Amino acid sequence: MAALLSCALAPTWVFAQGQGGGAVDSTLLEMRESFRLGRTAQLTQSLPAARGHALEPLARYWDMRARLDSAAPAQIRAAMDAMAGTYWEDRLRNDWLLLLGRQRNWVEFELERPRFRMNDDRQVRCYGLMLDAVAGRLDAAQAAARVQNEWLAQKDIDTGCATAAEALLKSGHLSEQAVWLRARLMMETGKTRAASQAVALLNPEWAGRLDAIAAEPQRYLDGKLTAFRTHTKELVTLAIIRLASADPAAAAAEVDHLRWRTQLTRDERDWLWGVIGKRAAQKFMPEATGYFARGSDRGMADDHLAWKVRAALRAGRWGMVREAVDAMGPAQQSDPAWVYWKARSLLAQAGLDSAAGVPDAGAPPLPPGTAVVTASPPPEVLQARQLLAGIASPHGFYEQLALETLGLKVSLPPAPPPPTAAELADITADPGIRRALAAFRLGLRSEGVREWNYSVALHTPGGMSERELLAAATVACREELWDRCIHTSLRNRSQVDMALRFPTPFRDAVLSRTRDIGLDPAYVYGLIRQESRFVTDARSGVGAAGLMQVMPATARWTARRIGLTDFRPARINERDTNIQIGTAYLKFALDDFEGSLPLAAAAYNAGPGRARAWREGPVLPGEIWAETIPFDETRDYVKRVLANTTLYAAQLGGQPQSLRQRLGTVGPRAATAPPTNTELP
Repeated sequence: MAALLSCALAPTWVFAQGQGGGAVDSTLLEMRESFRLGRTAQLTQSLPAARGHALEPLARYWDMRARLDSAAPAQIRAAMDAMAGTYWEDRLRNDWLLLLGRQRNWVEFELERPRFRMNDDRQVRCYGLMLDAVAGRLDAAQAAARVQNEWLAQKDIDTGCATAAEALLKSGHLSEQAVWLRARLMMETGKTRAASQAVALLNPEWAGRLDAIAAEPQRYLDGKLTAFRTHTKELVTLAIIRLASADPAAAAAEVDHLRWRTQLTRDERDWLWGVIGKRAAQKFMPEATGYFARGSDRGMADDHLAWKVRAALRAGRWGMVREAVDAMGPAQQSDPAWVYWKARSLLAQAGLDSAAGVPDAGAPPLPPGTAVVTASPPPEVLQARQLLAGIASPHGFYEQLALETLGLKVSLPPAPPPPTAAELADITADPGIRRALAAFRLGLRSEGVREWNYSVALHTPGGMSERELLAAATVACREELWDRCIHTSLRNRSQVDMALRFPTPFRDAVLSRTRDIGLDPAYVYGLIRQESRFVTDARSGVGAAGLMQVMPATARWTARRIGLTDFRPARINERDTNIQIGTAYLKFALDDFEGSLPLAAAAYNAGPGRARAWREGPVLPGEIWAETIPFDETRDYVKRVLANTTLYAAQLGGQPQSLRQRLGTVGPRAATAPPTNTELP
């Protein structure tokens, strides 16, 4: 079997090498640099030398993308025809459609749109919906509703959805309320330019006013911005939203102020109480639940209701938890997090902290002959069990907690039959996979990732089949493309091999290092998987580097602390050096936080100062503390690291594991604990 599998994988690298060669490889790398620097002429001159290479479509993309603004439609289509069926053809088409939309060249846009296979660009979809409404292919009201959904989902300023919204607003099919809703969402997330873009659709003068309001919301509300003779209630709402980010109490006072009571509608006041409650909850203010209670759930956004749950969890108000979850939209209610917390609120309502009817494993056995009278569990317990059973699995933080609440431990599911030699051969023969591997070979990681993702998910509608995904993940792991192995395995729903989803590369280095310094290797693997997915040269936008994504200042501090006298910044991408420094820092953090895995993970991601501040307040179960972390990124990070750790422990130890035990409780530092290490960066 090993020989068969080796043969099945052989064509991959034969293709990459046979279609490449040193000179052509160098040409491609030079073209990538020319593309980065905008050297259009050099790209066109170099293109003939790339012909016949596995990555010729990428070279053609670079060449045409660099001159897309000036090329004739016939030239663009000729370039796409020359790379037909590839990711780069559809990537160029996406770029062109966006350009055509900005140019209002609807004739060419309509000709090209049906050929856009990925159809994953919100702006392109918005342009298309607008044109469908104009042409009568779609009811204008339906088009407006879909454009509204796409526009509200955009995270920042855009052109496509704003253009479609403007057209449908002028035709009377999109309401002004949708525009104000977009402005509220953008103001709430600090995207003031996007909020100004929205209100400009209603009145261009308001865009400039909104910039001034965003800069000084309290002065606007106090009437001290002299450029404003009158206050528009919608602008008042936006000003209070902005004020709440810095001072929830001041924003609450404004909502209650007599001058706004008759201006603001009930819906506007409900939204504002949702925003104020959210900001107060993020600051751990005890007033948060009271702010939420001032408004009606029906007038709050799903994100407000999520923070209402978090505030209620921190305050131990389980009835409020259930009310907030029940008020969420259907899609959010089905998220495992809110399913789990609703189940817990039902159990609390029944006077339980876990599923009733599951015997305590530590309870002494009843004497022989003792009569046992069983009663039907309360309906709340039955409903909670049903909810928990619907999500319980090893695959996720709340899914694991659901298992434990039902009295089970977290264990690995059995692996499916491995891919056959024929299945592996089919995957390695896939042209997109072969191009991806050729790109990885040349160090073109970003391009290789996009080729790979397109091949497994988008080239064929619906993506690869389950067995194909299993084979593709297997190929990725064997080629040590660990991030693509994990990514591909995560797409699989029925053919899940946990060794592919949770690989253990660099095992000797990790196990040796963790044994030497007294760290749980499962915790280290869980953290590395979340940080870099085992990409040794990974680099974040803020400068964190390597497997364990260590910041330069942290690396220097840690190297000094552990006596690594020959450390140089360039060495942080060396695998073993990165593991040595990353694990040392993690151990320092773990010791500083008295062995708390969630606190150390939070410190690793957001810094020890923030983690120290977040632990203040009541002593909370670790799962509640993790859910109430104010930063979205850190909250998600801590959950994933701990869930990863639990599964790695099951894999490395071969025994069922407990996530809840690893979460423990989180609260203020004990009086008997060692002093805080204030030097920890």
